[in-house]
Amino acid sequence: MRPFQALVLAGSRGGPDPLAEAAGVSHKALIRLEGRTLLERVVGALQEAGAGRIAVSANHPDVRGEAERLGVEVLEATAGPSASVEAGAAALGSPLLVTTSDHALLQPQWIRRFLDDAPADADVCALLARRETVETDAPATQRTYLRLADGHWSGCNLFYLATPQALGAVRLWRRVEAERKKPWRMAAILGPGVLLAFLAGRLTLAGAVARLGRLAGVRAAAVATPYGLAAVDVDKVADLELVRKIVGEA
Repeated sequence: MRPFQALVLAGSRGGPDPLAEAAGVSHKALIRLEGRTLLERVVGALQEAGAGRIAVSANHPDVRGEAERLGVEVLEATAGPSASVEAGAAALGSPLLVTTSDHALLQPQWIRRFLDDAPADADVCALLARRETVETDAPATQRTYLRLADGHWSGCNLFYLATPQALGAVRLWRRVEAERKKPWRMAAILGPGVLLAFLAGRLTLAGAVARLGRLAGVRAAAVATPYGLAAVDVDKVADLELVRKIVGEA
């Protein structure tokens, strides 16, 4: 397996977080599952997978304190996840694995398999799971799926920036993220070819990633995971209830 650094996104969007409030903590990264905070579980999985250097991107003082307790580096979260990834990549270099603090069920073998399956010539890779794989492993989960010609896909909150050139993809992400409330501007960034192929039902996952890679000036790849639980994160109370059931706490 290739050596790598790791970045955990644990920023706050500002304002109250209903999930954290329901769990009685100041930030969802501090929710406890099987006696450990979600952040501790993610950091532990990264360490077991072989990460040589781990940093947590956070702006909440309690999360920063938890990261320090865990003995990992702390970076200041910036405005939005894409900007935090760009800052993290500048600090840590590549190859860099990026994940999130709410990836409650993250397992070392998922990470190792992702890195082993990542094409050697790719600058950037994203892990995705087929809908049937997710629903087999977690029938009760409610995910948002990307409907493409070769199936319905869910993101897994795992990204691999293999080379410095991968920052081209992060910068494209930043442009799209900045226009997330203006769909017509997002469409202009992505270009008519991508959108027309999607609307016509002709766009496959590999085709979509390759087109986006060309827009960003990088070699991009999608990696399909056999682990359906890799698509389960904790964004809302129902997600927390689900992961508690999965680990036998409910």
